[in-house]
Amino acid sequence: MADFQIAPSILSADFARLGEEVSQVLASGADIVHFDVMDNHYVPNLTIGPQVCEALINHGITAPIDIHLMVKPVDRIIPDFAAAGATYITFHPEASEQVDRSLQLIRDEGCKSGLVFNPATSLDYLEWVIDKVDMVLLMSVNPGFAGQTFIPATLEKLRQARAIIDASGRDIRLEVDGGVKVDNIGETAKAGADTFVAGSAIFGAGQSSDPNSYDTVIGAMRQELSNARNH
Repeated sequence: MADFQIAPSILSADFARLGEEVSQVLASGADIVHFDVMDNHYVPNLTIGPQVCEALINHGITAPIDIHLMVKPVDRIIPDFAAAGATYITFHPEASEQVDRSLQLIRDEGCKSGLVFNPATSLDYLEWVIDKVDMVLLMSVNPGFAGQTFIPATLEKLRQARAIIDASGRDIRLEVDGGVKVDNIGETAKAGADTFVAGSAIFGAGQSSDPNSYDTVIGAMRQELSNARNH
């Protein structure tokens, strides 16, 4: 399995201090910057666009940027995020008229591509496009809002996705997003995840009065991941 990577979701950050907060979580040991891009159409919320991605890069952020598109249709916005500096671009198969074409478009734009599966979405899509997938993202909440509770059935789905990825022999990351925190991150790792999106669990801690809170929560997550790998 690939190295474990922690991907704080900026949806839970303080947008008035975004560059500073992202710099701080990366300095505290996070690996990837996760964007939740929502259009108030595919999901009932409206968030951020490519300009925010470009602004963080201009601020000096060099970590990989992971763009999760909760938009419909997806193809129009893919080149904009690629141009803004995205590393990964993932989308929901239900939001694309042609899933294979959208995946190829992401790769043609020079980014790594991925599919996102809602709690009730079958993994069957992977059978036909796994040769074009660099990341599989399983939602452990229904997408749209930060701060939701982890759906336990995701653990079995992670095991199924891990089996599919391992059988393919391909270098594909398995990401989990939604309600991930210190007390369940180990379970998701044991079920097969290697990339962990955490929003409120990380940024919520950082907005406390403790100047070392990012170090504390990310360090605790790393310890749980280490325990999971060793058992």
